[in-house]
Amino acid sequence: QVQLVESGGGLVQAGGSLRLSCAAAGRTFSSYDMAWFRQAPGKEHEFVAAISWSGSRTTVANSVKDRFTISRDNAKNTVYLQMNRLKPEDTAVYYCGAAARDGNPKLNRDEYDYWGQGTQVTVSS
Repeated sequence: QVQLVESGGGLVQAGGSLRLSCAAAGRTFSSYDMAWFRQAPGKEHEFVAAISWSGSRTTVANSVKDRFTISRDNAKNTVYLQMNRLKPEDTAVYYCGAAARDGNPKLNRDEYDYWGQGTQVTVSS
């Protein structure tokens, strides 16, 4: 089992940047493939980015491609989401998820077993 805690959210103007962090505690962090999802008010959860347990493979949603980057530091038990050139439509609660590793970044929310409590990102126009 692993516990996840997100941080780094906040209010930023359009065009700005934020870096989200998701710190893991419990079972060995490198046992998990990780991902970020988000949920905007009144909308379904949306896949943002995923990374394999080693960090060698990543997948990013088309809606954030070239603006967002996912990375991880297994020595620090942390996965990151670097968000650049933010847009008002990026406003959402961002969640990190952990899935038992198979080396493949996963796009389906149902494949993740553990979730953090989320961190709010608000982008003003």
